[in-house]
Amino acid sequence: MQKVRVRFAPSPTGYLHVGGARTALYNYLYAKRNGGEFILRIEDTDEARSTEESLKMVIHDLKWLGLTWDEGPHPETLEDMGPVGPYKQSRRQDIYQDVAQELLQQGKAYYCFMTDAEIEEQKKAAEVAGTHAHVQSPYESWSLEKALEHKNKGNKAVVRFKTRALKKDYVLQDLVRGEVSFPSDMVGDFVLLRSDGMPVYNFCCVVDDHLMKISHILRAEEHLSNSLRQMMIYEGMGWTLPQFGHISLVLDEDRQKMSKRRGATSCFQFKEDGYLPEAILNFIALLGWSHPEGKEIVSVEEMKNTFSVDRLNSSGAVFDRVKLKWMNAQYLRALSDEALWAHTEPFLKKAGLSLPYGDTKWAYQSLQTFKTYMETFMDAVPFYASLDDSKFEKWSELLFSHSGDTFTEAEFMKMQDDVKNATGAKGKNLFQAVRVAVIGKPHGTELKLLVPLMTKNSLIHRAKATLKKLG
Repeated sequence: MQKVRVRFAPSPTGYLHVGGARTALYNYLYAKRNGGEFILRIEDTDEARSTEESLKMVIHDLKWLGLTWDEGPHPETLEDMGPVGPYKQSRRQDIYQDVAQELLQQGKAYYCFMTDAEIEEQKKAAEVAGTHAHVQSPYESWSLEKALEHKNKGNKAVVRFKTRALKKDYVLQDLVRGEVSFPSDMVGDFVLLRSDGMPVYNFCCVVDDHLMKISHILRAEEHLSNSLRQMMIYEGMGWTLPQFGHISLVLDEDRQKMSKRRGATSCFQFKEDGYLPEAILNFIALLGWSHPEGKEIVSVEEMKNTFSVDRLNSSGAVFDRVKLKWMNAQYLRALSDEALWAHTEPFLKKAGLSLPYGDTKWAYQSLQTFKTYMETFMDAVPFYASLDDSKFEKWSELLFSHSGDTFTEAEFMKMQDDVKNATGAKGKNLFQAVRVAVIGKPHGTELKLLVPLMTKNSLIHRAKATLKKLG
């Protein structure tokens, strides 16, 4: 039997969003379940948007999720590792040119010299006639010799794949959707190489998948429309078709396709917001796949042992942020005190909180108080802000230096600004901490309304009591 080889092929145009992460996860799990290999290929032919910095972003996210690949760019050096590289499409141009030439020599492709204006005129005529808006190129019948002679005179041409003689239905046995049939006249003669010589997506994809010996392709439903063109190229080259599985779309709360353009959250942002990678993987795995026993909390190790394509769902899955937070909370609270503090401490330091970080006993005791209220590590910041004595010390200092016996609303607001400027604290990190000192709880009536009703001595007494409690 053919060895299982799957691939994840992102375009490096920014951080990895959740839909791409789910595709990577399913391919990774399929490879692990079947003793196969997981290949990372970089589709960077979009020169305007693809950058090395974006590639590093994608690799950072995959590493954070723990989705290691067997072949592809090295996670540190970005150099190729594996026997069938290069693994970046931008470095495979000679390969695409050779395959295009082979199709031209066999008469399965041709040079087309039509201008944009001529193509647009054909499209308008087709719309009026109510027929397929397929290009009817007068150059399809030209011999290769005649086309090359014309091209060598400086005339620009694209390379098109011939489809008009392919009068049949193409049937795809989809691993997720079952039998899918495509009439050949769904597409006209489509472009393989643009006039500047750059290959188009469908052509690159087929060439790379064949030469990299990809056996199974699990990809998003949106790529189903690409299948007919790709099947035609496989047939034209006499290559074996891999097994395809088109997984459901990830939908946002409005049941619209979740995408980068619609503001889909990146994995990097989830990391910054204090989510655990294990929780993210668990959550996105269940967006289109179900555990054989219906479990909600599933470790990556258990996914590797139970993943199968027959449990992939073809219906769209809604990205429920409330459920994601709940799931993250389950993983967070299952951590040991040591691990939980190791994850939480960087968020507290980043927020500029002044706390006894070196006191392990204090740290673990504080976690027992707060972790039942935490769904992400970021949630810890406002809780621990109430323990930050630097704000209280500055606030107490300003109370002592005030000349009157009471405060006006304007005087209190200025004092708050002075504390903010002196400590760098702001928002909930500042106001909730002061509120705890004044009224003993983080929520209630606005302080600017309460403080003018209190005396300076009363406020000083409360500040001292708070500082004493903090040690």
